[in-house]
Amino acid sequence: MKTQDLPLSDIPEVAAILSQPSPNPCKPDLSRRSFLTRVGGVATVAAAAGALTTLEPLLGSQDSVAQAAEIGPLNDTARADASYNYRVGIATAERANPVVSHPCNGEEALYADKGATFTKTLVHDSFGRVDPSSYNSLINALTTGNPLDFNSIIVGGPRHLVSPQSGLAFDPEGSDGHNFAVDPAPVMAGAQTAAEMVEMYWAALLRDVPFVNYASNNMAGNAAAELNLLPGYAGPRNTSHQVTINELFRGGFAGETTGPYVSQFMWKPTNFGNQPISQKFTTFVSGNDYMIDFPGWLTVQNGGSTGQNLVSDSTLRYIRNGRDLSAWTHVDVLYQGYLVAFLILAGMGAPPNPGSPYIGSTTQDGFATFGGPDFAATIGEVATRALKAVWFQKWFVHRRARPEVPGALIHLIKTGQGTNTNVTFSNDVLNSRALASTFRRNGNYLLSQAYPEGSPAHPSYPTGHGTVGGACITILKFFFDANFVIPNPVVASPNGVNLLPYSGPALTVNGELNKLGHNVTLGHGIHPGIHYRSDSDSSLNLGEAVALSILQDKAASYNEKFSVNITKFDGTIATISN
Repeated sequence: MKTQDLPLSDIPEVAAILSQPSPNPCKPDLSRRSFLTRVGGVATVAAAAGALTTLEPLLGSQDSVAQAAEIGPLNDTARADASYNYRVGIATAERANPVVSHPCNGEEALYADKGATFTKTLVHDSFGRVDPSSYNSLINALTTGNPLDFNSIIVGGPRHLVSPQSGLAFDPEGSDGHNFAVDPAPVMAGAQTAAEMVEMYWAALLRDVPFVNYASNNMAGNAAAELNLLPGYAGPRNTSHQVTINELFRGGFAGETTGPYVSQFMWKPTNFGNQPISQKFTTFVSGNDYMIDFPGWLTVQNGGSTGQNLVSDSTLRYIRNGRDLSAWTHVDVLYQGYLVAFLILAGMGAPPNPGSPYIGSTTQDGFATFGGPDFAATIGEVATRALKAVWFQKWFVHRRARPEVPGALIHLIKTGQGTNTNVTFSNDVLNSRALASTFRRNGNYLLSQAYPEGSPAHPSYPTGHGTVGGACITILKFFFDANFVIPNPVVASPNGVNLLPYSGPALTVNGELNKLGHNVTLGHGIHPGIHYRSDSDSSLNLGEAVALSILQDKAASYNEKFSVNITKFDGTIATISN
């Protein structure tokens, strides 16, 4: 029998690989993924089996009689070899990277009722505890990776789980989506989750207050004062290490606490080609909050609908409060905010990154490479790959329950029904002013939601919006000068009908891009009540790492020679060069 006729498991090189143990208890050992990871890819499997074949090109075959007319540094054969060597070299370099571990916070094993684990749309009892058979059917599908097992998950209603199999997808560029490290999610009983829940309760109470009015709003002042005292609060503080109204609900990267709350890239008008983009949006009417009764909350957890619907404001507005951000992020298109940011930067004539190879050229401009089409297409390219990387983390590592779940469990504890959950919480949230104010408004302790369906039907940690944001922002920093000062900045009026001139400290591209990332991910998280702050912060960093790996792989594909510096979220410099 020839070597290539043998079953893979009978080939000595492959059998040795398959015998290696799976290193990580938090990550299901899916046989296909585990094998390909350990063997180093499909090409290596084929080589081990002696099964590599030469495929005759469809064009330029022996039956082609046309005379070659092209010119250039390589003939057809040399170009084909160079292309092959480029692809193999990139794959080889990626495989040489250390394989990262994927630690989880241990809560799925800690709580017998799985109260800290994402179980939305599965079957639950009258207190919101997941049915073991339903839960096990999900874990079985995630463990086997078999599409038939995903189709056999036992759900409690008509709502579907969102794309769990996408965490198993491969990509041909950048590090494999499984080879990025993300810290374990904060535990439910800890000080950080307590502070994050307090922050979300305050954000829900302030959903309709314009950001420009925070300074004169007593509730905003109370929110900042309480967060300032919480040891687990991980948001930004001022130079005196205090949380003031200026830092409330903001991100902590460079430039984010300078100027208005909303990034210039969500306000300044621009054009998509010759199509005007006003940056006015359809928002929700004020005062409508959802999932503020326990029966309705339970219906949603089981994958059902309460029959309530969103009500849109008939007036188009510029984003001016948390509800507006919730409306924007409810239906935005994957990389929408970052494509618009590109259009704004291009429209205002923002200079390219100082490392661009075309700076100072007297004969050439960038276009297909280092020009507008390259800029725009690369934003979309990294967005989809970032999404696959975060979907792996969500479904196959962390499976963190959405904030609406601890909100309900806190309600049970505060109303004397705490024996119906295994999960415990810090007194930092149980005795908080935010929780007391929520009870006075709603008559219960549930975390109100901006959407009738509450969160999406996929786990909380990290966020898709944040990971896509981190990736797309990194691409914009790669192509544009991050130190460029944005001309003629604006601020929305309190009613969101007009844009007014902003006067204050200079706003740079870097700071406003950082701000945009948190506007989008906190606008889809803290303000509607569906993500914790730590979800957003971890996801932005994950997206940045994905984009940097893709850029470094792409660098060798350019003919132009360059060395580009990018200021990362943590203030350090990443250099992409060829």
